[in-house]
Amino acid sequence: IGTELSNKAETVLQVEKDENNPDISTVKTAHIRAVDFEPFAFRINEEALPELLDGYRFKEKEPGKGRRKFDPYKDITEQQHRIALEAAFTLKNEYGYKELAGVLRETYATVDVILGGNRVTDLITLLKNKRMIVQENGRKYTFKPDFHY
Repeated sequence: IGTELSNKAETVLQVEKDENNPDISTVKTAHIRAVDFEPFAFRINEEALPELLDGYRFKEKEPGKGRRKFDPYKDITEQQHRIALEAAFTLKNEYGYKELAGVLRETYATVDVILGGNRVTDLITLLKNKRMIVQENGRKYTFKPDFHY
């Protein structure tokens, strides 16, 4: 039920105790649909009231850790999609799944989008959901250049 609540929520906040000082709590957004805000820190003062800590320094994330999941809708522009798809379907009108995955890796690389196995699967799912490509004639995928992004 927790996952479903997170999926439906407009905003999910992450409140954690500071590793070095248990009297300090930090608040960050885990997921937000509206305008994001800067993380902040607070402590409970002697009168049992929360008190903002100005100048609190958040620990820098280590490179490669805590990166968000690849989202082909957010991480790839409409222009990149159009260029890569037009290049892919100029070579051939329709593809089977494996062949499509291979050609998409190549054509998206030309627009500076590197796709591994999971990423190309996520991309194909997005392309089908947005009707940028459609699966017709059995198992073959074709391009719909008049798609709306």
